[in-house]
Amino acid sequence: MSGRTPARFAAAVGLAALMLVGATASPLRAQQAPQAPAAAESPQAKRGRLLYLQCRACHELQPSGAALVGPHLGGLVGRKVAGVEGFGYSSALRAQSFVWDRARLDAWLASPGKMVPGNTMAFAGVSGEADRAALIAYLETATR
Repeated sequence: MSGRTPARFAAAVGLAALMLVGATASPLRAQQAPQAPAAAESPQAKRGRLLYLQCRACHELQPSGAALVGPHLGGLVGRKVAGVEGFGYSSALRAQSFVWDRARLDAWLASPGKMVPGNTMAFAGVSGEADRAALIAYLETATR
């Protein structure tokens, strides 16, 4: 294993697998999730950063000008649903009137189609409660 410990090797293999899940067609995008400030990042948020790799194919953390499949997530917590100006939300999402908070994000990440039937997000959801909590912890920090 070229001087690597089994634990470091397993971690590297696991990270590589997550990076493949989050890979996009663009060769110019770095294949790791953007880092939130290290001092503010809990172990749960670090796990969330890895889980975000599956989201980044469609969502940027902050407004960037790049046209992706989904809206940017900047200012997500506390933002009105369907609140990114200029993004073509489904009529199902535009008909909603809530503000994104931890509970609504948890329900959305568990099953977008169940939370808002008729939305067009092509994502089955994150089944694990702990994984959803970790992803939300990361998003709270990284999308401020």
